[in-house]
Amino acid sequence: MKRLTFILFLALLTSPCEGKDYPYRWVQVLKPLSKDSDVEDIKSIVKTASEHGLNGMALGGRLGLLETQPPDYFRRLEMVKQICKEHNVEIIPMIFSVGRGTSVILRDLNLATGTLVKDTLFVVENRKAHLVPDHPVTIRNGGFEEYDWNRFKGYKYHDKPGEVSFMDKKVFKSGKASIRFENFGREKHRLARVMQEVKVRPHRCYRLSCWVKTERLEPGTSLSMLALSPDGRQLAIWNLGVPSTNDWQKFFMGFNSLNYDTVKVYVSASGEKSGKFWVDDFAIEEVGLLNVLRRPGAPVTVRDEKTGLVYEEGKDFATIKAAKLNFKFDHNPNPIEILPLSRIREGQRLRVSYYHGMALKKGRSIQIAICMSEPKVYEIWRKQAKLIHKYLAPNKYLLPMDEIRAGGSCAACKKRKMTMAEMLGDCITKQVQIIREVNPNAEIVIWSDMLDPNHNAHDNYYLVDGDLADSWKYVPKDLLIGCWHYKNRNESLKFFSSRGFKTLAAAYYDSDTLETSRDWLEALDHTPKACGIIYMTWKNKYELLAPFGDLVTGVKNRKQDR
Repeated sequence: MKRLTFILFLALLTSPCEGKDYPYRWVQVLKPLSKDSDVEDIKSIVKTASEHGLNGMALGGRLGLLETQPPDYFRRLEMVKQICKEHNVEIIPMIFSVGRGTSVILRDLNLATGTLVKDTLFVVENRKAHLVPDHPVTIRNGGFEEYDWNRFKGYKYHDKPGEVSFMDKKVFKSGKASIRFENFGREKHRLARVMQEVKVRPHRCYRLSCWVKTERLEPGTSLSMLALSPDGRQLAIWNLGVPSTNDWQKFFMGFNSLNYDTVKVYVSASGEKSGKFWVDDFAIEEVGLLNVLRRPGAPVTVRDEKTGLVYEEGKDFATIKAAKLNFKFDHNPNPIEILPLSRIREGQRLRVSYYHGMALKKGRSIQIAICMSEPKVYEIWRKQAKLIHKYLAPNKYLLPMDEIRAGGSCAACKKRKMTMAEMLGDCITKQVQIIREVNPNAEIVIWSDMLDPNHNAHDNYYLVDGDLADSWKYVPKDLLIGCWHYKNRNESLKFFSSRGFKTLAAAYYDSDTLETSRDWLEALDHTPKACGIIYMTWKNKYELLAPFGDLVTGVKNRKQDR
């Protein structure tokens, strides 16, 4: 037994994925191949990568929508394949995302994850049922008309009155005043926020709105509306995407109260360097049947408030559908139309339950999660895998199964009686099976965060209904785990390595230096079964790609310039 243990230990030490020579040295490229210049960009990136020791390109874009692409797309894809072949750079397609489910949702909008709205009140008037809030909500002093010097009444706080936040009687949208923010660039954390706590009903859908004006706001990328639970859970975030200088413009954000009766609502900026912005007419309202989903696992129930009698769609009321299923809250819903032979009477009070989809926007990325319990999702993925194999025949795949910020609450999910960890593991296992139906020997990399207790694999994660802890236990053990949380890199790499997984690091992330990449390499050097590192950019910044390749391949000392 001791001899066997020693042999296994030696095998681990001599693993080809260990040490400073990493076989997987990749660069991420996100190009839709919608124009010829995309091919030229990829040619430049691949050439630089190859000349500096990198050997793979993790390619994202429209690979999940191949059947919808025009002939020019496939001409460009063939050119990319030839470029990579000439430079000995392997293509690793990025497919099957749940957290960013665009390739599935574009085929069927109703496959989005549904969040429960329970027993919201509708009242019938003139043969139509409209929402009537049974617990009206309001933001006190939403017009910022009540103040004492630079302090506004009704708000839990706003950052540094008289230093960062100010009462402004010269610039306002309505009334006689607004709140103005400036000088935030001088502060350590560059925070400029106004927040109020509001009482809500659990499992209801609400819409926030506000008017915003900006003046030379730089960089102008963080101004958002935000809803948090009292215990700090992020219920919704919507980056406003406001121009640096912009006249008054109205913005909307929706959120679901989940099981909370109090919610903190914000207009917030963090990280802005200079400029000013104003906020006015901050408001909240309950909404119903906005972005309502219609699929087997997301039913709509209409019942009488007193008797509990459940009414029949198509007999008592017309088919309910979303007025505009765009997962935003910038429009109004349709009422419920009562049919001529309905049992529902004028003035009747109805309780309506349904599931709605919603988008989150953090930074520039709009995220709409898809339901992992709907069979149609896997049918779509199976078709995708066959097309990917037809046009690329890759030996490696990357599953971007990161930041799954909603799930587990619809009827389809509840019916399975699984934990969220088990549900996620089952989904990933099925993804692997689908890929190996077309290539039994495929190597598969997956982003780490939803499997990592040091990152996002925990309870109370955004709109996820259930605990993601221990999700790593339910996935295939031959997955390669791509760790990307820089702050917890050592803990994350150690966690997966100690459980037998091979690991990679996703490094760089649009920094102005390679210091974090050096730190990742140092962590990899101390990680058994570490296989590689990826140059990650979301801003198409490839200026440091050449020195990154030199660093990874040891052309330059990893610890120099520290």
